[in-house]
Amino acid sequence: MHTRVKQTAKAALDLVFPRACLHCGEHTEGSLLDFVCTDCTRELHICQPPACTTCGYPFFGMLSGDRSCPHCAELDPLFSQGKTLFLAKGAGRSLLHHLKYQEGFYALKDLRTLAEATPHYRNYFESSTLVPVPLHPTKERERGYNQSNYLVNMLSRLYQPALPVENLLIRTKFTQTQTRLNRSKRQQNVKNAFALAPDAVLNSSVNYILVDDVFTTGATLNACARVLLDHGATQIKVATLGHG
Repeated sequence: MHTRVKQTAKAALDLVFPRACLHCGEHTEGSLLDFVCTDCTRELHICQPPACTTCGYPFFGMLSGDRSCPHCAELDPLFSQGKTLFLAKGAGRSLLHHLKYQEGFYALKDLRTLAEATPHYRNYFESSTLVPVPLHPTKERERGYNQSNYLVNMLSRLYQPALPVENLLIRTKFTQTQTRLNRSKRQQNVKNAFALAPDAVLNSSVNYILVDDVFTTGATLNACARVLLDHGATQIKVATLGHG
């Protein structure tokens, strides 16, 4: 009964205040997602296998065996595996940008819907401890939040009971935005930028998954993985929602 009441109330609100697509501005009525219209939802590129084992970027065509993509050719990853939900372009990019820069926490509902509808991505987190990539305290104060914390908690609640979440890392170096930096400058930018959080204790038998919003070159995730490895972790994977 409660669910039907909520659905009826939602439908009534949509009639009076129809939601607009975060990407194109059209109404989202009839869409599988709440904040992305049907046409833009169709254009979302979900990263399905076969895909790069390091970052999750999809290969187009039939391939077999473990392979890395050109994005990861120079990475030398310190983590064992990576997974990405969708390509960060079009509506996927808009969902992430609304969450990251516009306090668009409502986007989490659609991100959860996409994760639930992608079994190979959802199952990737099973029996793991999730670790958000931290922001520097100054940047977190400026923004007011760390989007990775919200993403980690959303992914954790895909399971019942919820997966454990541990804030094992802190950001000790205030770095410039990575957006316009090339691979080598990104690596230099995050060098020694992370440290183990005070009182953090790592367990060598735990499967840790580092979570960030977007995988671009992997420099940030690799820097985080190095700290965990240096302090006793032996099983580290990474996961992002988008791939840049």
